[in-house]
Amino acid sequence: MLKTKWQKFFILIISVTFIFGLSPAFGGDKINIGALNDMTGATSDVGKDYALGVAEAIHYVNDNGGINGKKVKLYQFDYGYRIPEALTKYKLFKRLDCKAILGWGTGDTEALSPTVTRDKMPFVSASYSGHLASADKTPYNLFSGTDYSSNARATLTAWFDTKWKKHPDFGKRKPRLTCAYMSSSPYCSAPIKAIKDQAKILGFEIGDDQDVSLFAIDTKSQILSMKKFKPDVIWHGNTTMSVAATIKDAYAMELKVTHLINVWGLDKNLIKLAGASANGIMGATVCAFIGEENTPLMDKVVEYAQKYNPGIPIEKRLIRTVQAWGNVMVLWEAMKRADKAGDLSGESILKNGFETLENFDLGLGISPVTYTATDHRPGKTITVYEINDGKFQLVQKVNLAERWSDKWNSWLGW
Repeated sequence: MLKTKWQKFFILIISVTFIFGLSPAFGGDKINIGALNDMTGATSDVGKDYALGVAEAIHYVNDNGGINGKKVKLYQFDYGYRIPEALTKYKLFKRLDCKAILGWGTGDTEALSPTVTRDKMPFVSASYSGHLASADKTPYNLFSGTDYSSNARATLTAWFDTKWKKHPDFGKRKPRLTCAYMSSSPYCSAPIKAIKDQAKILGFEIGDDQDVSLFAIDTKSQILSMKKFKPDVIWHGNTTMSVAATIKDAYAMELKVTHLINVWGLDKNLIKLAGASANGIMGATVCAFIGEENTPLMDKVVEYAQKYNPGIPIEKRLIRTVQAWGNVMVLWEAMKRADKAGDLSGESILKNGFETLENFDLGLGISPVTYTATDHRPGKTITVYEINDGKFQLVQKVNLAERWSDKWNSWLGW
């Protein structure tokens, strides 16, 4: 019987340890790295593609010299977006003497943060939570993309700059914002304080939050509540599947509004799922879309996707693959620098690696990264897109640090 693409995917994940760890062809020193991924849980709609990207990027690392000649042995596990399982797997990574971990969700990353800090374990997560960017509080938590809170501020600002002045009510009233997200999810709620603060700065009225599950397929009751407030923009904090359901219900119920989407809800699957209701959606990305032309290193992303997972057409791969490559690439650079300094301990990876990066270009359409001893927000310029006729179009690049220079430092850790 022919295997489905996701059966092949799980076989790949199970096989990763053997590919990178037990092959006698590698020889010499090996460096262990752990990876937590969600392939079956609440965020698996975006997590599967990210997990593929992690494995493919590690292949690229090993094909290009590893850590200064030392091959990487990757231990990659599905933890189903369950925090207790993440804690268990972290203990396993410690026993396996992993030098760093590629993490996933906000809830588990934040839950592990005190332990990671105590153990001095570099933890490069797919959570871009601004709460994790304060080096004083969470020094060993890092990520390559601009943080959720900065992205939310920038997306709202881009809408205000480009859309509000064209609105028929401009000059007659304040614009209105409401937020739709799963309130119990640390990822979904991470940037809410920041976007509401930005709304106040820009002069918005703010409506009641709407609690929308990550598993939601029917959001009509939430849309009815929002219609009473008559928002001009809705901030969506969930992932693609539930965001698409909410947008479709809003469209069907004739709620005329612009939808602003957090990074894990914005990809080409959203266009596919939301159909006509996706037109006009805005959101920030932390990297280029997969296959985007004239983007440094994108040719390798595509090449390795086709080489190691040929059963999944490149047309079906998502921006999540590129996000994974971004985190692997920044960890690779930090570890090479630490190893060159003669010390591959966690503290050295942080101090001789990450915190020596200044305006470092990872390629992949990622804002040049800088980490300091106090601020681990990697970038300051956020790229905002709009969906028009089924395609992503650049709206604006927002540099928050330049525009609000008096506030930028005080936003650290939001």
